[in-house]
Amino acid sequence: MKLAGAAARPAGTGRAEPVLVVGGGGFLGSRVVKRLLARGTAVRVFGRREYPELAVLGADCRRGDVLDPDAVRQAMEGCQAVVHAAAQPGIGLARYSQYAVNVQGTKNALDAAVALAVQKFIYVGSPSAVCAGGDIEGGDENLPYPKKHLCAYAAAKALAERAVLARNSPNFATVSLRPHLMFGPGDTQLFPKLFARARSGGLRRVGAGKNLVSVCYVDNAADAHVLALDRLEPNSAIAGKAYFINEPDPVNCWDFINRALTATGLARVEKSLPFPIAYAIGRLFEAAYAFLGRHDDPPMTRFLACQLARSHWFRVDRARRDLGWAPAVPLEEAFRRTFS
Repeated sequence: MKLAGAAARPAGTGRAEPVLVVGGGGFLGSRVVKRLLARGTAVRVFGRREYPELAVLGADCRRGDVLDPDAVRQAMEGCQAVVHAAAQPGIGLARYSQYAVNVQGTKNALDAAVALAVQKFIYVGSPSAVCAGGDIEGGDENLPYPKKHLCAYAAAKALAERAVLARNSPNFATVSLRPHLMFGPGDTQLFPKLFARARSGGLRRVGAGKNLVSVCYVDNAADAHVLALDRLEPNSAIAGKAYFINEPDPVNCWDFINRALTATGLARVEKSLPFPIAYAIGRLFEAAYAFLGRHDDPPMTRFLACQLARSHWFRVDRARRDLGWAPAVPLEEAFRRTFS
């Protein structure tokens, strides 16, 4: 094991121990795995399914659940570092699964890493951890965690990130990266859900349509995580910190959505809903779903109304400075790869 404070060295050189990617079969995690394998880093993948497409590339795939501490520890034994990309997404009221996977699952991985003397831990965080519902324009890493969150996912991601950063120590380096509104081929969450809503005729512009947001192409986010793996060491400049990862310049939320819709053969969003009405509808849906005991995502929530109507864009100066990161794939090329 390297001494604390040693100079950063790429994980693919000089060390045989694998990097464990928890959630390595997912949208972002699989791309991190492929980048590490391509440069010669040994990679172990831990997830809920079999991943033959990663195994054929050379990944050591282990099947298991992040809620099983023994399975997590067994998968991590002998690893030099951990990239924790496992998460339970959603904007609804599924508090148990949100907190179980996003909080307890992360704590299980942290506990195993400390017990096994793993030296570094890279966490896939979310900007939702610092979103309270208002506009964020040019936000940076000094943004505080809000006292209250508008959905269980945001609250859980905040708790998990705080746990990750609190574990940073002279012997165990941790960092959190916060990619915002990731898109790209293979996405199963953001745009597929928007497209499904558009096909059903239920998609409405919320608000005036002038809100600016940050977006992040998934391959550029993967690059940031590999850079963090290389630069993270105990007592290094990035240890114990969080970083926003997204395009340096924001886009107009509804212009970007409409452009994606038309590029895939769907009609533009023409109908709109005032933000106060959407917010009130979201509150009603949340109350109704809670009364009925439903845990799937409602058509509208207060969090979703804010995401669709408010500006939320972030500066990436610190990621440029500390990680040496910049988007390798320009936005126009990323758009073409995703929606053409």
